[in-house]
Amino acid sequence: VHMVESGGGLVQAGESLRLSCAANGTISNINAMGWYRQAPGNQRELVAAIRGDGSTNYPDSVKGRFTISRDNVKNVVYLQMSSLKPEDTGVYYCRTSAYPRDYWGKGTLVTVSS
Repeated sequence: VHMVESGGGLVQAGESLRLSCAANGTISNINAMGWYRQAPGNQRELVAAIRGDGSTNYPDSVKGRFTISRDNVKNVVYLQMSSLKPEDTGVYYCRTSAYPRDYWGKGTLVTVSS
């Protein structure tokens, strides 16, 4: 089982984009789901996370612009990105934190032009 991301693409600064991520099989005992991104030459960083109780957290760099949501029935997680900036460019990865292991996707590329 692994995660499959979709929705990436090329947009201009100020535009919006919505990413989706779903598992290609059944995952039990999910604790949290999240989105990470990795820009060229940089380490992978968390951009949004949502726990089983619905609580969320974001780094300051995306707070107020990105919104994570989750369909608990389908185990699909979304990332709504607004007011995109060139520095948001990178490969976006989905992660499901479950017991006894985590599941990652292969990523979807988001490119924001200035």
